[in-house]
This record gives sequence, structure tokens and C-alpha cells, in this order.
Amino acid sequence: MDKNKIYGIVKELEFDHKKIVYYSNNTEIYIIRPSKLSKNFRDYDSSKNFQIWIGNNNIEFRPNHLRVLIDLNLRVKSRPDMKNGLLYTFDSIYYGKDPEVILDEFKNENFRLYLNDITIIGVLHQLFLVEQEYAYNKESHFEPPSLFLEGWVREFIDAQKEIDNMCMSVAHGQPPMKKYVYLENKKDKYYRDNLKSLWYLE
Repeated sequence: MDKNKIYGIVKELEFDHKKIVYYSNNTEIYIIRPSKLSKNFRDYDSSKNFQIWIGNNNIEFRPNHLRVLIDLNLRVKSRPDMKNGLLYTFDSIYYGKDPEVILDEFKNENFRLYLNDITIIGVLHQLFLVEQEYAYNKESHFEPPSLFLEGWVREFIDAQKEIDNMCMSVAHGQPPMKKYVYLENKKDKYYRDNLKSLWYLE
């Protein structure tokens, strides 16, 4: 599903309703907009809050960004030859491409290490990007706000650091390395338009 359709689904979803956005091999990814918010959500627009869930064989849980990041890091460790391909593809999802379509080329690739089917990871990534752009309620140092997550995706795939160190940084809300984001960040004085693909690898 393309990014605009996901945005439409999120905006039109009624309170306490479930909407499946992806289903394959007994696994579904769905979103819910809860009518009641946690006490931690103060001064938050409840209409913009939505939750992302995975259901598989009677097990349901709410994944977080680390599932995407760790999965991609594991894939590169098992297939370093696929690094640039993964970077390009997950950048394309960030720029609005349909993950179900663009990830089709990876279905015949063998990855020894991973957490979920790569299309599931791609759909989750798309949803987390939309969540940061649509539902993030604080002042972001990034424009668009989803560049924060995309920068971490790039860093986990490029794997300049060990995974435990990167996970600790993400968990503490630290930004990704500047080299992965600064030229695309409209709030950065070095922002540039019309960048080449994978510009941060140069």
C-alpha cells in the first residue's frame, strides 16, 4: 500500500476500530485508534494517536522501531553484499514507495539472520514513518520529523557501530549520526535539494 493510502486510513480510522493494512501467511499488521489515552499522554491530540500491532497464531503484540532496526542490521551481517540494495530500498519506502511492491525483489534472497519476513519489516517501517510525521506531538529537530527514524535505519544498515551501542542510543532518544541526515534535514544549515541516491555513503 502506498504512503498516501496509509495516511488516508490513519486519518479516517474511527476510535477503537481495527484496520488490517497487511496480511500474509497467517500474520497480520493492523492499526487501532484507542479512545482512551495513557496518563503519560498529556496535552496530546487523541485524534492523531494510533497504535501499530502484529498478530500471528493467536499472539498479538505492539512492535516498536527497534524491531525494524535490529532486523535490518541482522540481514546485513548475514548478507553484507546486500547493504546498498537494502539502503536504497528502505530509502525508497521513506520517499513514499509501496513496500509490498518494492520489496518483491528480495523474496528470493536468502538471509540467514532476521526477525520477520522482509515485507513485514517494510510495512512496519512505513507505518512508523507515518506515525512520526502524523502523530509526533513535540518540536522535532528534523524536517520532516520522520527523517529521525530514517537516519537510524541508514545507520543500522550501514553498521558503523555495534548493535548494542546503537540500540542504547535509540532507546535514549539520541539522534542518528549527522552524516546520514544533515543534507536532507530542512532545519539544518547545510540542507540541499535534489540529492543523489545514497548520498550519505559518499
